[in-house]
Amino acid sequence: MVDWDLAVRIGSRIAGEGPSVPRDEARRVVAELRAGADRSTGLVRDYTGLVAQDHTAPVLVVDRAGWVQANADAFATLLAPIVDKLTEKKPPTGLTAAVGSRITGAEVGSVLGFLASKVLGQFDPFSPPDGRLLLIAPNIVHVEQELEVDPHDFRLWVCLHEETHRVQFTAVPWMRQHMFDQISAFADTMEPAGFLEDGLTRIVEGIKNVRSGGGQTGSILDVVGTPEQKQLLDGLTGVMSLLEGHADVVMDGVGPTVIPSVDRIRARFNERRKGVGVLDKLLRRLLGLDAKMAQYRDGAKFVRGVVDKAGMSGFNVVWESPEHLPTRAEIGDPDAWMARVLRT
Repeated sequence: MVDWDLAVRIGSRIAGEGPSVPRDEARRVVAELRAGADRSTGLVRDYTGLVAQDHTAPVLVVDRAGWVQANADAFATLLAPIVDKLTEKKPPTGLTAAVGSRITGAEVGSVLGFLASKVLGQFDPFSPPDGRLLLIAPNIVHVEQELEVDPHDFRLWVCLHEETHRVQFTAVPWMRQHMFDQISAFADTMEPAGFLEDGLTRIVEGIKNVRSGGGQTGSILDVVGTPEQKQLLDGLTGVMSLLEGHADVVMDGVGPTVIPSVDRIRARFNERRKGVGVLDKLLRRLLGLDAKMAQYRDGAKFVRGVVDKAGMSGFNVVWESPEHLPTRAEIGDPDAWMARVLRT
């Protein structure tokens, strides 16, 4: 259903190469990012109390094309349950399959190409056996130059955030399977009959809504989801808000002890997260990146709210089982989560 090779070619072409850096300088950046990720493991462990084995997931310092390829691989794995479900119910054949796979490949490639110039780092939990940490060197260099911040401080700051994600998944072994199970449950709700026609209609309406500035939201996920799908997405949103907010809290908690210019970096980076330009802002809303920014903000507020009242040990109860994960509503109401899980 998706021509992944075409998606990678288009995504890599759209992404471009990023800033031009002399070869020797590029080698030093790569080495520094690897060292920063390695150093961050102990810093995250000491701050959070989460114990993950060293080097359980490889650290890959990649360029934009490498990130596109890695995410195409991850999406192929992640979407496999949905693709299997749809093809089992109504397998595409002949010209429909050939043309359809290229259309979706071009669409996915366009999205990956846009994102490949924005992302600084990412933990891919679905890469066997234990996931992998990706650091996108040209984007990190580009942003540190754009923000005019100390490059060494900024690189360690990024590593702290992304290494926290690695620790989350490797210290909490059930997390990976839980998220995959949620995706599989989402796949069970997919019906091929009228899916494309109905979905396209709602996407068009969503684009009109975004461009007119109306409504509470405008991402593609929000406009194509049925009530059952939205309920599942709410659960995933709660988990992602927790993971992203926790990583932000850790980087801000550890940062002042090892990164002298962390306050300057945080202030300038927060301003950058707002996006620039009309097209950039439109694409961010359509792709749900505005919601992603809200996940950082709301998740961090939840984590701080619990830690302030229950301490880090009380907060860490969240990692004990899937039943302890906050719902989307509880992300905005830490007291409700503590009442349910901690009985406070």
